[in-house]
Amino acid sequence: MAALGIFAQVKALRRFTVRAALPAPLAPLSELVMNLRWAWHTETTDLFAAVDPQLWQTVAGDPVRLLGEVSAERLDALARDGAFIAQLNAVHADLQGYLSEPRWYQSMAGVPGSIAYFSPEFGITEVLPQYSGGLGILAGDHLKAASDLGVPILGVGLLYHAGYFTQSLSPDGWQEEHYPSLDPNGLPLALLRNPDGTPLEISVGLPDGQTLGAQIWQAQVGRVPLLLMDADIESNDPSIRAITDRLYGGGAEHRLRQELLLGIGGVRAVRAYCHLTGAVEPEVYHTNEGHAGFQGLERIRELVAGAGLSFDDALQAVRAGTVFTTHTPVPAGIDRFPRTLIEHTFGGDNASPGVPVDRILALGAEDDPGVFNMAHMGLRLGQRANGVSKLHGHVSREMFSALWPGFGSVDVPISSVTNGVHAPSWVAREITELLGVGPQSTWEIVGELPADRLWAIRRELRGRLVDEVRRRVHHSMVHRGHTEAELGWVQNVFDPDVLTIGFARRVPSYKRLTMMLRDPARLRAMLTDPERPIQIVIAGKSHPADEGGKHLIQQMVQFADDPAVRNRIVFLPDYDIGMAQFLYAGCDVWLNNPLRPLEACGTSGMKSALNGGLNLSIRDGWWDEMYDGGNGWAIPTADGIADPDRRDDLEAAAFYDLVEQHVRARFYDRGADGVPKSWIDMVRHTLKSLGPLVQATRMVRDYVEELYTPAGAAAGRLAASSYEGARELAGWYGRIRAGWDSVRVAHVDASGTGDTPQLGASMHLRAEVVLGPLSPSDVTVQACYGRVDATEELHDVTCVEMSHTGDGDEFTIFDGDVPLQRAGAFGYTVRVLPRHELLSSSAEPGLVVLAS
Repeated sequence: MAALGIFAQVKALRRFTVRAALPAPLAPLSELVMNLRWAWHTETTDLFAAVDPQLWQTVAGDPVRLLGEVSAERLDALARDGAFIAQLNAVHADLQGYLSEPRWYQSMAGVPGSIAYFSPEFGITEVLPQYSGGLGILAGDHLKAASDLGVPILGVGLLYHAGYFTQSLSPDGWQEEHYPSLDPNGLPLALLRNPDGTPLEISVGLPDGQTLGAQIWQAQVGRVPLLLMDADIESNDPSIRAITDRLYGGGAEHRLRQELLLGIGGVRAVRAYCHLTGAVEPEVYHTNEGHAGFQGLERIRELVAGAGLSFDDALQAVRAGTVFTTHTPVPAGIDRFPRTLIEHTFGGDNASPGVPVDRILALGAEDDPGVFNMAHMGLRLGQRANGVSKLHGHVSREMFSALWPGFGSVDVPISSVTNGVHAPSWVAREITELLGVGPQSTWEIVGELPADRLWAIRRELRGRLVDEVRRRVHHSMVHRGHTEAELGWVQNVFDPDVLTIGFARRVPSYKRLTMMLRDPARLRAMLTDPERPIQIVIAGKSHPADEGGKHLIQQMVQFADDPAVRNRIVFLPDYDIGMAQFLYAGCDVWLNNPLRPLEACGTSGMKSALNGGLNLSIRDGWWDEMYDGGNGWAIPTADGIADPDRRDDLEAAAFYDLVEQHVRARFYDRGADGVPKSWIDMVRHTLKSLGPLVQATRMVRDYVEELYTPAGAAAGRLAASSYEGARELAGWYGRIRAGWDSVRVAHVDASGTGDTPQLGASMHLRAEVVLGPLSPSDVTVQACYGRVDATEELHDVTCVEMSHTGDGDEFTIFDGDVPLQRAGAFGYTVRVLPRHELLSSSAEPGLVVLAS
């Protein structure tokens, strides 16, 4: 065979990973590597490190690469090493126990047998780069916490062959994107195969006679299977094979095809997986944002084709078992497609019998008739919906209130479950060993921790971050064209004894990466203060199409390049899970300054808090509900200021004031033992007050109790007796909608207050209601009362149900009492809403009649 010349440049057509065969005594290693529990289980990573400590560092903690590159000689030596085999068997036995023992969920009654969780991205570990930011990290933490609690979730997503992107910086500080090709065989994934050994595949019909096929890879996240669909298969046309190339890449048609595969293909993948493995079919379907909304259409199609239901019957059956979570507080963040593209995709030769395209279009309708709104479809297909913090729930009810005309935002049926973070994944080992952080942590012991011990750990973690910052700054500067001779200064970047502030997140404009630069001279003074300096580590990626975000990054990088401050402020490129773990553990203060209320939740500050970091944040997202005045600092917001520049100036000034006058004082005010007692007191209070609240186990419990369990019960009732409940509910809806225009409140009488209403008394209301073809059992009549303003608008409204007390030839009589519980201007009205026991709320149908 002729050798290629040494100057020839030849690129591989395909890449794949070759793994060494494991000796029999080491066989359990393969199972440990392929179960992603190692991503949060330190005993397992300790075992991997022991395979070859130097190689473990070289492969950056990737156990699949470890087994791919470890020598056969080393494996043979380990197979004869009694101590290693004992360690291996102990860790393997621990995993087997974790996978089989009953956990919290198994003690619950009336819960669903299985829940499907759809998300466009999952952030489990940096080894499996299938995430871009907070949405994916949240989805990963959801699966991990579900595993720890024993919740039978089945994750559904896509496998992107180039992931999101890796980030570097040009010499002038501009973001550069790189899309390294990922080899699925080199990832902790297993290709699902049929009994005959062929890959398990599903397909989705596309317009113009095309078919999109996909194979299914499985990642095992502890007890939770995660199915990832991959369109890069030979049977697909080359243009279709690229559908799963990049996360959030391409134009509208490309994105739509990704979402068709995620939603429709995802349901088909679930069916294929359950048939192959005998797993329980999901009773509840949870869509994490609108990207997976088409899963509801596929389930409707199944019921129309397989159970003989009408579209309306199937719609009710699907809605009952669907939970929709919205993560965006701004309309611009919602996926929207041209209506004509949806018509082309679901009509013509690709139409499904019994699922007319006009009904599909109605599900995604919004004010703009030319647009199909994925969030609107998600809300119309999900009987239960939620935001991801209390404030975000409020914002979502206002943002989507047009879908429930005639209702105040307080009545809009969108609840909230505040996000949480998976503590074992994000808390430094030293903190975990000190506190026992985990699902069963006892946070009461925090107050008993010796101050010097806690301070020593915090300094150790800060020092580790300093080492990582220097390593990454050096790497970035070499990439940007600097020589080793120019980089001697890097060894003095950061100081393990200086107050360290962290800021790391995606870089859309509302997160205000550069707000700290509003007064550059003031920031420089704080960075270089000879007595009480600060140092700031910054990271974040801008979407490749967001030129504005890239300019913000460049502005920050160019400020940090200044030799006068570059040892105190750095921008680290390529923010990912691996970097984040250093930042959350090592930063003393976590900064967050979004434009309120545009941060839906923002979980990075939670991760910092669990490591003993203190939050310095605008009261937005989770911080709005969990800040208590002692577990960090709240940056005052300039709400109501219309001029965005003036608002930024005011809030930046508040940030400078807090750091200069409060944050630094506590950090640098040391006792004779060198420990800042008041700082440690705040750390203790932070751990104790936030520890139980910010964990993903709390979040998943909330989902189970407040959303999954009622959704499963509702779906079961509608599916019983060959979907008799779904047919009955659909018929009721049809009858109510047909007769609703006849409903009106004809007259309301008030009595019982005398000439001068007194606080503590009650008012009796009698309402004459015209119901037309409807019966009293079809409606609920409510007296609504509260504070009234000069325009007769009601505020702080409370509603009480009125009783059906009589029937006349034309009117139906309802009576009720209203308590007079507040002094001052008081008002009331009467309203009529539909009533059915299978509704999640009376507002669900979006129908209401008010007295006038």
